[in-house]
Amino acid sequence: MDYKIKVDELFNYEFDKSESKDLDIIPLGNNEYQLIINNKTYKAIVLEADYKSKTFLLKINGAIFRTEVSDAFDQLVDKMGLSVVAGAKMNEVKAPMPGLILNILVQPGQTFTKGDPLLILEAMKMENVIKASGEGSVKNIVATQGDAVEKGQLLIELD
Repeated sequence: MDYKIKVDELFNYEFDKSESKDLDIIPLGNNEYQLIINNKTYKAIVLEADYKSKTFLLKINGAIFRTEVSDAFDQLVDKMGLSVVAGAKMNEVKAPMPGLILNILVQPGQTFTKGDPLLILEAMKMENVIKASGEGSVKNIVATQGDAVEKGQLLIELD
């Protein structure tokens, strides 16, 4: 399968690219989309997007779903056992994409675990919650709220 989608840690869907021909996605602006699947229409709003971990919080026809997407490459890496490093200690947080720092959610000296939100980065008019990929503590905060940052720019130093 080309893609696997996990929804709310309860449901798993698999599909290949050829099945996507039955899907039309129409951007409406402001993180809103109209989805047409097999002649049925749905309204979708992207509430949160974390492109690094490929997780998204979506509101579809009023119901909220947390989704995790993996493509063929992700599945191969996982099958090879190379994705086990996720619980490793982090040394720094860098901007995954260019954007604007909306809010910094941690303070120097604060400890965190995997999945804890660290900061909110706005990119392409979408708010992206940058979460910890491991555990550690905040050593120094380099960025400040309102900063425009480039991809790969150091934002937070960690212990």
